[in-house]
Parts: sequence; structure tokens; C-alpha cells
Amino acid sequence: MARNASNRMLQNAKKSKSDEFYTQYSDIERELQHYSSHFKDKVVYCNCDDPLTSNFYRFFVDNFKHLKLKKVIASCFKETDYNLFNISDFKHGYYQTYDGINESGIIPFQGNGDFRSRECIELLKESDIIVTNPPFSLFREYVSQLVKYEKKFLIIGNINAITYKEIFELIQHDKIWLGVNLGRGISGFIVPQHYELYGTEVSIDKNGNRIISTNNCLWLTNLELSQRHAILPLTHNYDGNEDKYPKYDNCNGINVDKTQNIPKDYLGIIGVPITFLHKYNPDQFEIIRFRKGDDGRDLSIQGKCPYFRILIRQRAH
Repeated sequence: MARNASNRMLQNAKKSKSDEFYTQYSDIERELQHYSSHFKDKVVYCNCDDPLTSNFYRFFVDNFKHLKLKKVIASCFKETDYNLFNISDFKHGYYQTYDGINESGIIPFQGNGDFRSRECIELLKESDIIVTNPPFSLFREYVSQLVKYEKKFLIIGNINAITYKEIFELIQHDKIWLGVNLGRGISGFIVPQHYELYGTEVSIDKNGNRIISTNNCLWLTNLELSQRHAILPLTHNYDGNEDKYPKYDNCNGINVDKTQNIPKDYLGIIGVPITFLHKYNPDQFEIIRFRKGDDGRDLSIQGKCPYFRILIRQRAH
């Protein structure tokens, strides 16, 4: 019940466009340790981050020398009637940079600092890698912009994002993939004081931050990872266990409820849960399509539709 309550908050955020879920420093640190080799001499842009409070910005400033960065930029959106510290110059969005020696100080935008604005796009163009937790309600549009400008990125999203047509197609064509941590591997998000806290998977940290653990988020990236080429060990057999692998009504393939149960001796089409993508090795498997049978309708077994399935096939060796 607690998990469902936390997940419901993200769903409500999508509907209400209330996107104030801030990433914890520990979660950023845990994921970024796998990408160190990508950052040498690069400009990192955190384009959904208030430089005064963002843990993403703080992480890259703290680790500037270790990662051998060239520059860090963080910019944030503010409503046009927002007035930071009652200083009129900062009533719109703003950004800040760090070059390893000096911080620029707060630089106000003429506009509101929306990642889609002309000013933010200019900062995007001069950047190499984008790392942030983008607005949940604008996730499709956000990723589309990164693809349009051919940017490397590492971002957080809801697990359900991989079911979006635009996102799934990028995964299918090996343009993006899942990062290392997902689900409970992301410990929780800091939320504002006005957010309601309910369920048992909520807490207050030592700094007084309100933490909600949703357990249904992931990292999405196009930064190469050695882990994604690890061979998934297959230990089950289809031969002699056909009753454990029901066939679909509208597709010449079998259903598998758990990734660990994929049979090693079946070379036809296999339907697997969406969490398979966390173990997906493009050298070992081919993604056929998502959710639909040969007739264009949802996959079904004896007239009933299982949970969303990805159709895959083992590659010939």
C-alpha cells in the first residue's frame, strides 16, 4: 500500500504538472561512479537544476577535478512572478557556471529558464553531456530535444517512460538504454514542504528534507556502459517444460513471466516483462516490438492480456 501511495504521487505529478522531485546526492553518486571515463574535458549541463540547491550541480562541483571536467552549468526554471530573495533581477530563471576555479555567480535569464527556451537551448548547444532529473510531465519532449541536438545524457525517469512509443523506439534501435540503478536502487526523492506525505516509505533526513521513496524510477542514458554487454545467463529449458511457457493467441511466441526464466533452447519469439530491459544485452537479444501481437492488438493468452510484454528473440551465435 505504501509503495502504491508513493507511485500514485508520481502519477498525480504527471496530471497536475507538479514536478518538484529532487534527486538525493547519494543516488547521484551511486550512479555516476559508472561513467567517469566519459567526462574528461567535457561541459556538463544540468538544465533542470537550481544551482543554489541542486545536488547534481553540487556533485559536479565537488568532483570537478576527479572527473577532469571543463565546465559545469546549472540552470533553473522560475515562474515569471517568482522573486528570489526579493531581488528584482532574479524574478525569472537563472543559471550559474563553474570552471574548476571560479563560480560565475547567479546570472539571470531574460526569460523563465524553461529548458525549451532560446536561452537554455544556447547553453545546451555549448554543452557535451546533460545530467539531470527532468520534469516528469514533460519527459517525452525533454528526451526529444536531447535527441534533436545529438547530446549525450544521463537522466532520471519513471519506469513507465520506457513504455512510451518514442522512448521505446529509441531503446529498440539501440540509441538509448537503461543505466545501472532502478527501482529500489534509487533510494528516494526530496520533495517540497507543501507536498503531502503518506504511506510508510517516507522519511525526514538529518537535514530536515522530506524524502519519498517511489521505487519505480530508473536512469536512462546513451553513455556507453560495459554492464549492458554482459551476457545474461540462461539456465532454463523449453524442451520438456512447454506447459510453463504458454503461447500467445495472436503471436507465434511464448510468454515468460520473469527474465530469469527465459529458456536457453528457444530461438523463437519470447514475450518478457518490461524490467527485462535492465538486463538487455543488444549482442545477445533482438527486440522485436512492444505489447502488440501480429494482428496489432494487445498480446493475449486464452483471451486474457498479460502485463505489458516486450517481444524479443535470441540472436544466433
